[in-house]
Amino acid sequence: MNLNSYDKIPWTDITSFGQQTMLKSHLFTVSWILARFCNYSCSYCWPYARSSTPDHQDLEIYLKALDSIKAQARANEFTDFHFSFSGGEPTAYKYFGEIIDHYCSDTAPDYQSIHMTTNLSPGSKWWNKWLESTKTLHRRSITASYHAEFANEQEFGDKCLQLIDNETFVTINQVMVPEQFDELYQRLERFATRGINVTLKPMSDPTASYVVHGYTEDQIAKMRQGFPQKWNGEQIAQIALYDSKGTKYELDQAERFNAFGFNKFHGWECNAGYQGCVIRENEVKRSYSCHDAPLGTLDGGFELFKAPQECITYSCVSSADSKIPKRKV
Repeated sequence: MNLNSYDKIPWTDITSFGQQTMLKSHLFTVSWILARFCNYSCSYCWPYARSSTPDHQDLEIYLKALDSIKAQARANEFTDFHFSFSGGEPTAYKYFGEIIDHYCSDTAPDYQSIHMTTNLSPGSKWWNKWLESTKTLHRRSITASYHAEFANEQEFGDKCLQLIDNETFVTINQVMVPEQFDELYQRLERFATRGINVTLKPMSDPTASYVVHGYTEDQIAKMRQGFPQKWNGEQIAQIALYDSKGTKYELDQAERFNAFGFNKFHGWECNAGYQGCVIRENEVKRSYSCHDAPLGTLDGGFELFKAPQECITYSCVSSADSKIPKRKV
């Protein structure tokens, strides 16, 4: 199908979906918030999302947890891995390089990839070192968060292109604040003109429970259809969706789900906690949005599910959660 025609997907008739690599292979994914510490102090950032004081765990706790996740996932017959690191700002952790090196030192997986959500504040030398450390991985990707209060637009775009030129998939993530929509959209157009992918992220409430009100119909349409993701000049389709007749549809990224209001999966069967998990500082959970009890903690131990579980959450607004394979029952 034409990837620009996302509004032709029969959203109310979709009965299963998920990230294509998770549907096609034995891939286990981890979305890991290392800590809340960030070297930026943006005026619009929610207090719970950042800290000016370093709040990281000891390096050994991180490494032990990484090994435990892989061991438990392998026991469930997931042999390939994708780890996504964020914060706060992950690059602000002084031992972050050691975590990356430990992750990349595992040569057993047939496929292993890495993702980071970062403000790109380190200089080009830091990124050259990161590129060298991760060169053995099968795929590298970056979600680059642009913050106009601290970053220079030209320099930020230059760093994105440095990474893209070294075979790293990059997209600039922008929360589309309704009151600033036009200004933000124009900046994204400038980045897109330079050949950089951009993501229009609907703004959620402070508890990340729902998308805020205030968008016009035109703004919603732009978030639904604007700037399809590309790699090497070709449009990509990270998400596969199937309707009740088994017809397949494709979407470039799960971030668009919120714009279409496709984020309520209560009662569906979900692989979160079984084929993926999230870590928020010390807490290990099946997903960011999930209302059930945590799977455990980094310092006290945790246990992944042995099989898919029923979704008990009424609204799923995190793309890290919504991309996990789900089936309507």
